[in-house]
Amino acid sequence: MSDELDPVDYLSRHWQTGGSGLQQKVDELVEMSAGKSENAALYRDMILDVIRMAQADRNRWDAKIMLQTIRELEQAFARLELFKRRRKVTVFGSARTHADSRIYSLAREMGSMLSRHDYMTITGAGGGIMAAAHQGAGLDNSLGFNITLPFEQRSNDVVHNTDHDLPFKFFFLRKLFFVKEADALILCPGGFGTLDETLEVLTLVQTGKSPMVPIVLLDVEEGTYWEGLLQFFREQLSDHGYIHESDFNLMKLAHSPQDAMQEILRFYSNYHSARWSKGRYLLRMHRPLNEQAMTQISKEFSALSRNGSFNQDACATGEEEPELCALPRLSFPFNGRDHGRLRALIDLINREENQENRDTA
Repeated sequence: MSDELDPVDYLSRHWQTGGSGLQQKVDELVEMSAGKSENAALYRDMILDVIRMAQADRNRWDAKIMLQTIRELEQAFARLELFKRRRKVTVFGSARTHADSRIYSLAREMGSMLSRHDYMTITGAGGGIMAAAHQGAGLDNSLGFNITLPFEQRSNDVVHNTDHDLPFKFFFLRKLFFVKEADALILCPGGFGTLDETLEVLTLVQTGKSPMVPIVLLDVEEGTYWEGLLQFFREQLSDHGYIHESDFNLMKLAHSPQDAMQEILRFYSNYHSARWSKGRYLLRMHRPLNEQAMTQISKEFSALSRNGSFNQDACATGEEEPELCALPRLSFPFNGRDHGRLRALIDLINREENQENRDTA
């Protein structure tokens, strides 16, 4: 092995940053712009990463990718701040679906139903299923994440040229926000793009890289699009051990907007959200669980906990946002593996008979 120092070695660039006085200047800049923010240390690290890239003097294409990525992220964060406190559902489906088809009408009705329950509808802002869902939802309840392409590309008429229309240059950033902003995902029949999104969201939730949310496979009555895919999953994936049987808990088949909506409402009937804290997984709930439910959880879901234990407790002072501290929590040292069983646990805490104070809530 050569004893020469690699000129792009991260450790050497760290010392270059520290020894040149740049680090002190960065500290001063962060103090001036965000000194009182709890994110100040994060902003400092972001700036230092850009400086290290500049010291390595990467090629122009790499620098452009970095610039465009940061710029698109910041612009998307700023725009979505307008809709921060609203529940949202991402609807996927083919841009080639004709307006006179049954699935188009189904998607339009789905958007309308989401709107009536105060959910915003996110789509890729194109035509077909995307336009139908936005037509049903209306502008106030629509968000479009459009992709800019070399040839002429514009968002659908519902969101075009409004604050509800967010353009993206990079597909990977657009995909990030499709999932990041979604409290549920509804997938309608489509082509390669729709199947790509289907497998990606299932992979993200299955591996814990994305929060647990309802994933609904929506088709018309007697439709076979998703049933054919589920059959493939069972015969070619589950039967050969590539996925667990419990992974089927992550997705639900629905043949009407009413069924899809009920699946979303059930999911959030008692379950609120989840997070990791100090090595424990916390399921926030609207109402605490009764003793019978806790006993059932300890028996049926012990494999999810690294030590087999589950605790129901209140939020520690200062640990979370004030509005979340009032929520009871089920906490346990999650093994981080079986998210299909985790979804089954969420279904259990959503059952009315497992909750305390149901009549007085």
